[in-house]
Amino acid sequence: MSNREDYQLPPKEGFVLTHFLTVADVNRSAEFYVRILGGTVVRSGEPTLIQIANSWLIVNVGGGPTDDKPSVTLRPPVNPNEVSSFLNIRVADIRACYEQWRSRGAEFLTEPKDHGREIRCYMRDPDNYLIEVGQTTDFRA
Repeated sequence: MSNREDYQLPPKEGFVLTHFLTVADVNRSAEFYVRILGGTVVRSGEPTLIQIANSWLIVNVGGGPTDDKPSVTLRPPVNPNEVSSFLNIRVADIRACYEQWRSRGAEFLTEPKDHGREIRCYMRDPDNYLIEVGQTTDFRA
């Protein structure tokens, strides 16, 4: 199994997958991911780079088109009830994570719910991005 130190930016070979979130306030979002999920800010400013477990998250303010994306505007979610993607965190013990993250200030939509092959619940970050927290209980294909 790999550990946190095995993942580096920039990568020495191959590639590292990061997820970019357009946020209203970079410092507020970074603080959330550090406080709730135990992330480490690797680079501050705009953008801010955060390492969380074996993943990387980039948070930055939105903006209009640029020369390499001439018809694209970045902005945080407008309607928190309409989602096209979300972070998915798989955990070993969902009840322990739910209690720990809730004690740190995370606001969950519901408590963990058992769906047979997994137990899951959802929380939101400060910009209303949806984050699924799930524990697989049956990993058969």
